Amino acid sequence: MILSPTRGCLDLEMRIGLIAPPWTPIPPVLYGGIELVVDQLARGLQEAGHEVLLYTTGDSTCPVPRQWVLPLAEGQRIGMAVPELRHVLHAYEAVRECDVVHDHTVMGPFYSVNYPDLPVATTIHGPFNDDLTDLYRATSGRVPLVAISHAQHRAAPDVPVARVIHHGVEATQFPMGDGAGDAEGPYVLFLGRMADDKGCHRAIEVARRAGFRILMAAKMREPWEMQYFADKVEPLLGPDAIYLGEVSHERKLELLAGASALLFPIRWNEPFGMVMIEAMACGTPVLAFPEGAAPEVVTHGTTGFLCDDEDAMVEALGRLDELKRQDCRLAVEGYFSTHRMVAEHVQLFESMLA
Repeated sequence: MILSPTRGCLDLEMRIGLIAPPWTPIPPVLYGGIELVVDQLARGLQEAGHEVLLYTTGDSTCPVPRQWVLPLAEGQRIGMAVPELRHVLHAYEAVRECDVVHDHTVMGPFYSVNYPDLPVATTIHGPFNDDLTDLYRATSGRVPLVAISHAQHRAAPDVPVARVIHHGVEATQFPMGDGAGDAEGPYVLFLGRMADDKGCHRAIEVARRAGFRILMAAKMREPWEMQYFADKVEPLLGPDAIYLGEVSHERKLELLAGASALLFPIRWNEPFGMVMIEAMACGTPVLAFPEGAAPEVVTHGTTGFLCDDEDAMVEALGRLDELKRQDCRLAVEGYFSTHRMVAEHVQLFESMLA
């Protein structure tokens, strides 16, 4: 950490420890919104002149200094206590000499009590359900909490958060697309998890009613995801509704760049929705239900449309020519950028160290 006598406060150069969850490599090879955010933060903080140590798993490739105890991401044991606790134990030994630690695990903020002189902040990546609300309420007085949207925090307004910091991405890492489709012609895209609250079946019905072909790239690993697919999605598949499986990051970018629009018909309090800004970075407008953080991400009539229901989304698909793909890209190059996200985290870290 470098002190600035001219500023009378901390300079921007800090030793920052980032602790990633142990479930997916950084950056993610397949599905992984949290891991994409951690990757963007690590790269952005290093580019801003900070000394970054990323504690992750051995199969991560993020181009910053990294350490790990788990050679491979624990995707098959996701959410289990033992692998996460082992990961956290070693992580805190690795980052103990850092000026500040940004922990993205669930257990880490509780274990950090063993390092009382180490400033630790944590980002809440999931929804404020009963379990997580109790956990974060218990630690908020000692570990500053970062919410990723105002919608997320509104679900538990009594839990104090230090900052609301929206996610950002580096637009240059995303291809600017023309929405021309693929060899089979134009299409709209659904991208996410196979879950009722994400609304893949609603996206199919909307696209079909509007006369659009829809491609779906979605994570489907858990039993409940497979059951939802069998019950509500598979019966709707056809030549105009094609499930591609869980695709690579590179394939995801191709699909986003070629899509006429991203359909995001959620019916839950989505904490953020990284796929929306990923789509916008490719110039692809977003059609979303106005739930969760969608109204904080989509500018109605500029970067997409906020639709009250399926009927409104069908109608909005007929108005895509009112939107300019360049406006979607500009929104990411501007507010939803890695640069802005990193700057707001730096401000938080400086306030913790002041």
